[in-house]
Formats: sequence, C-alpha cells, structure tokens
Amino acid sequence: MAKLTRRGFLTATGAAVALRAVPTLATRRGGRRILTLVYDKQLGMMRAVERLMP
Repeated sequence: MAKLTRRGFLTATGAAVALRAVPTLATRRGGRRILTLVYDKQLGMMRAVERLMP
C-alpha cells in the first residue's frame, strides 16, 4: 500500500468520486447519495463510504 499524504488522499478521492459521478448524473434516478469520510484503522487513513438513501 502506498503511503498517501492528506493532499494525495484528497486528490485520489476527488478523482474517484468524479469517475463515479459522471455516469450516474446521466442516468440519475430518485434518491439521495450520502458520502461520508471515515477513518479506517486497518488502512491507517481516511476512506469514503457512499450510501444510497431512497
């Protein structure tokens, strides 16, 4: 696992979110997506958790 700085993590997370958001914007259906940042002790860094609320 590569060591990520806070800036590197935010950049990688932003790129991943953008890649996932573009296709869903075209086929957007009802419901809300909630993105939460949580600290993962096993990885030793923050990670994004996305939930779909109908």
